[in-house]
Amino acid sequence: MNASATAALTPLPDGVWSTLSAAREAYRAAVPAAYDEVLTEIAERARDTGSLGKTDVAALVVWKRLQAGTAWVVELMNLRDAEVRAVTSAAVDAVRDPQAPRGAAAREGRRALLPLPGCRNGDALASALLTAAAPDRMAVYDRRAQFGLERLGYQLTPAPGRYGRYMDLLDDLLVRSGPDADGWTARDVDTALYWLGRQATAAPGDAEEE
Repeated sequence: MNASATAALTPLPDGVWSTLSAAREAYRAAVPAAYDEVLTEIAERARDTGSLGKTDVAALVVWKRLQAGTAWVVELMNLRDAEVRAVTSAAVDAVRDPQAPRGAAAREGRRALLPLPGCRNGDALASALLTAAAPDRMAVYDRRAQFGLERLGYQLTPAPGRYGRYMDLLDDLLVRSGPDADGWTARDVDTALYWLGRQATAAPGDAEEE
């Protein structure tokens, strides 16, 4: 029996899913649906092309509110679009692999992005790219989601492989919630975690990190 099947036998601790549900509703009430139009548009292009290009990466930097005045941005822009797509194509294939569990697919996708400037350290941009590649399966990681997990009693260290472990945790939350998670995606969980963790970080308009 795999880890997810085992986890399904043990319900979540009292209050965890109700906290997530309330946070998701609060996020939806506060953040206009239009905010995710960029992510949706890029996901649709990635579905058709099987890769993400420099324009897609640049748009996701803005969508994720990452710092653009850094050395890796210059390095990225100096690459040919075909080089970027060669890297992202492998990542897209990995996260869409129907035979791989969610966490394993996330680890392979994250590993495939390591050569791409902006994806060598930290998981914020890489997770945005992987979510655009598989929006119904992957989720965005950032420091606010990290704080949200900690508020629920989960620990996630910054050791290598963090994004895969993050997706394992989200998968665990979805599986162990049982019928309560019907209609939820991992992206729904990440927005709830983001909302839970926002008070423990800087103001919502500040640039993201990691």
